Amino acid sequence: MLNHIVLDIETKNLFSDVGGKENLTKLSLSVAGVFSYADAAFLTFDESEMPRFEDLLRKTDLIIGFNIDHFDLPVLQKYLSVDLNKIPTLDIMNEVVDKMGHRVSLDDLVSNTLGKRKSANGLMAVQYWREGRIDELKKYCLDDVRLTRDLYEHGLKNGEIKFTARDANMPYIKAIKVDWSKYADFKIETASYKIQNLFS
Repeated sequence: MLNHIVLDIETKNLFSDVGGKENLTKLSLSVAGVFSYADAAFLTFDESEMPRFEDLLRKTDLIIGFNIDHFDLPVLQKYLSVDLNKIPTLDIMNEVVDKMGHRVSLDDLVSNTLGKRKSANGLMAVQYWREGRIDELKKYCLDDVRLTRDLYEHGLKNGEIKFTARDANMPYIKAIKVDWSKYADFKIETASYKIQNLFS
């Protein structure tokens, strides 16, 4: 079993708080959520737990996520001594942009591919942090990790993911062909995954 993880992070603040998207790295981490294939477990890490997160990253062969190359990893890097540029990534957002020429939201992809929806959004996640609703913040983050993992596994098994396209403003569901077999030298199994550190 390779040490692959699915990653999503939430932040304490918004782009408007740090002067715009060009100041992405000034955003502060509230929580990082991970699904570890090696441990078959969901994990969360806050800012004080970055040393433990680094231990996991040192054993990681691939980071899977959605828009991680342009958001999650640049925000995380300042908290880590591990060079995240040296860990291979599969960024599903990049795959979509390469094929379609434009961005598509995670919610659009999972709703059309999996029949599931996101439980909240990034603005709500910041609100959770500001109101001290940490359990809800962690749950939302891990919900996104789970959706991203399920989207990845669907693409791996079926060779496609789906989104809402528009032709003359008429929406229809369109498939994007993907080939992620090179990332998966492991058998995907249905299992009861453990939730760890969710309400600590």
